Amino acid sequence: MSEHESRIVAAVPRELLRAGQWVPAHGGGVLGVADPSTGQVLTTVADATPADGAAALDAAVAAQPEWAAMPPRERGEILRRAFELMHERIDDLALLMTLEMGKPIAESRGEIVYAAEFFRWFAEEAVRVHGDYRVAPAGDKRILTMQQPVGPCLLITPWNFPTAMGTRKIGPAVAAGCTMVVKPAAETPLSMLALAELLGEAGLPDGVLNVVTTSSSAAVMEPLIRDARVRKLSFTGSTAVGRRLVEQSAQSLLRVSMELGGNAPFLVFADADLDAAVEGAVQAKMRNVGEACTAANRFLVHDSVADEFATRLAERLSSLRVGRGTDEGVQVGPVITEKARAQILELVADATDRGASVLAGGDALPGAGYFLAPTVLADVPPDARVGSEEIFGPVAPITRFADDADALRMANDTEFGLIAYAFTADLTRALWVSEGLETGMVALNAGVISNPAAPFGGVKSSGFGREGGREGIAEYLETKYVGVGGL
Repeated sequence: MSEHESRIVAAVPRELLRAGQWVPAHGGGVLGVADPSTGQVLTTVADATPADGAAALDAAVAAQPEWAAMPPRERGEILRRAFELMHERIDDLALLMTLEMGKPIAESRGEIVYAAEFFRWFAEEAVRVHGDYRVAPAGDKRILTMQQPVGPCLLITPWNFPTAMGTRKIGPAVAAGCTMVVKPAAETPLSMLALAELLGEAGLPDGVLNVVTTSSSAAVMEPLIRDARVRKLSFTGSTAVGRRLVEQSAQSLLRVSMELGGNAPFLVFADADLDAAVEGAVQAKMRNVGEACTAANRFLVHDSVADEFATRLAERLSSLRVGRGTDEGVQVGPVITEKARAQILELVADATDRGASVLAGGDALPGAGYFLAPTVLADVPPDARVGSEEIFGPVAPITRFADDADALRMANDTEFGLIAYAFTADLTRALWVSEGLETGMVALNAGVISNPAAPFGGVKSSGFGREGGREGIAEYLETKYVGVGGL
């Protein structure tokens, strides 16, 4: 690390946040945080135990009544101040993210802007929580409904978007009046610790946000999930882990939001604008080094344009500069771990063994860090593992389709249903495909559609619940009905 990078890392709190205080883990344990571009440890943070998790929940429960009673405008102003502080510190926050996660610094800056927008959006939604008043059909009573905070929440965030996935959960919880225990991913805890400190500076009261960093997620979180005082669980991560958490949450009948894995189809029809389709493919595949649940996972291309699309995409991905995310001009950083890189290469080998051809990349890059050459695979057979498994890396597998019905069948032939991409110049086809795709989101002639003002979420094994938009705050509210008689 450079001297400047060392200062940025050293400035981040490395203990647990509980009731407004930074405290060491019970027993003093620590876990290392590595730079995936070098494999070297950047620093260590507190490694929480189950006792630390229980203490964090105690703090959240104690703070809930007073926090719920705070006027919505005041809660919104805290989020607004946090939004402004994030923009003031964008360079430091972006550098910190690049160091622990690996993405290019330009993408990290983009994530900080995106993450901050959730605070601005929910700052405005805080004062728009409302109920209803109406006359009962018989006319002798009145029906009054009100919305109230669900109560203490557990928020579990992933490593791939360490700040945005935090603000997407913390923003609506703050706006609704819920206290929180947040557990960031062990690979990227520094971004959340920095965000928590920033929220304290913005005026968030002690105990509203409590942070536990740990290498023993199951041991720390399962007792909390089963604790009857918790009323909401929000998780972003793999489908396999999500299923286990839902099972654990059933005991207390928690309100649950699950944003899980994806297997996004990217459909290119015969009439598509290939310039736009290739550009959209680069965005949908290579954003975040391909380590995103929204990343295009299967490129389904009409026979008539498949060869040209594959050639042009291979040229574009081959031209991208791979390297350490802090270096000027780098467009593709490392994947998160050596294990992740090995799993991606295993999927590439499986596809080529089944007859796919490599048009670009296909190999690990030599030297330190966990780098992969951006890869394009052509003529991938439908039975290849890349067609059913989430790649989570810079690999674009291309499979041909013959007609519209074939395309839709192939797109829906997966247990997942988060997002799909479709490129076509025909409005009728666009609407037909949008209605027929079994996904929670559809990107038409666009490679990126994530927006804090829009509801984000999937169907089938990609989870349930929505984050962002007007729908996002509803996940943190309960509706109470009051029947008014004697009229």
